[in-house]
Amino acid sequence: MITSFSLRFAAICTTALLLSACHTAASPQLTASLQPSSLISGVCGDCHAVERAFDSPNPNAPSFVAIANRNGLTRETLGPWLLDAHNYPLQMDFELSEAEAKQIADYMLALRSDQYRPEL
Repeated sequence: MITSFSLRFAAICTTALLLSACHTAASPQLTASLQPSSLISGVCGDCHAVERAFDSPNPNAPSFVAIANRNGLTRETLGPWLLDAHNYPLQMDFELSEAEAKQIADYMLALRSDQYRPEL
């Protein structure tokens, strides 16, 4: 005799199997690409929230998510800014190589989301 518990258990197992079948090899890469590198955490993380859903340690520094979702921001505008603008304010007085600026820009742009809503 099949009990309601057995039916629910079978339904849960079937759902879990179906969901695991939908998981592709690309998913771990996508997740990994959204983790900040040690460069990003070390250079930027003292002031900026470099991961989603965190507040910046420095309240005057926007989060990477907020920066990435600004209107008009592109790889072409962000890369040069990262290379040239780090002399103001004084806290940002450091230089990045082109490869480092590209790595940071790529990571930041990966944080874009159509569902982003700026905090008020």
